[in-house]
Amino acid sequence: MFPDKYCLAKAAAGRAATSIRQAIVERGCARIVAATGASQFEFLAELTKEPDLDWKNVELFHLDEYLNMAPTHPASFRKYLRERLIDEVGIARVHLLDGQRNPGEVIAEVTVQIRKAPIDIAFVGIGENGHLAFNDPPADFETEDAYIVVELDESCRRQQLGEGWFKNFDDVPRRALSMTVRQILKANEIIAIVPDARKAQAVEKCFQGAISPMAPASILRTHPNAFVYLDKDSAALLKPEVAVHLEPEEFR
Repeated sequence: MFPDKYCLAKAAAGRAATSIRQAIVERGCARIVAATGASQFEFLAELTKEPDLDWKNVELFHLDEYLNMAPTHPASFRKYLRERLIDEVGIARVHLLDGQRNPGEVIAEVTVQIRKAPIDIAFVGIGENGHLAFNDPPADFETEDAYIVVELDESCRRQQLGEGWFKNFDDVPRRALSMTVRQILKANEIIAIVPDARKAQAVEKCFQGAISPMAPASILRTHPNAFVYLDKDSAALLKPEVAVHLEPEEFR
């Protein structure tokens, strides 16, 4: 647990950079998945400042995108990643989800690419309703598809409004493309970046309750190499021993 989201972001970025470097040394390329949303601002800012990262040998996938969302819209996750990561460091190999195209075609194309080799590291967040990517409760824990079309629940849509991406609730899309739970779990390493008090109830439900589709991010507890970075606000409802268990050993 970290005192604030800035310390959290710096620590998570340091670990992420180490894992990326190691993958490049061992395999010549690091295949990563990046999350978006307000909770990732500080983490991505710190990651782009990490020294000696060979970004030309990084291949990027992302978790989700709204259907029928133009890449110029402030809420577009393609726009988000280009501005905060891709253009900042010069990643050339990217596989962005085009929500304006036929969803079946997009899913088929990106599935071919993501299944060419394992993902080395996935960066994820946890939604206020416990969602993982856009897999809202009850999440599909069974599908083996890499990406699916999902219906966004009201709490998820209200989170997007609350974060300032849309002017009105009715403007928030109802459907999106999302990486599936099982595809996320295929990553060799998962780093969850989860700051802020608004995530505290979701964190409590996912890490002190049952592993359940009703708390989608609870499935991270089944992964042998998943680490959850919390600040004192997001961890406020956890028992101390639970909070410690979620962190990498170097921060315990």
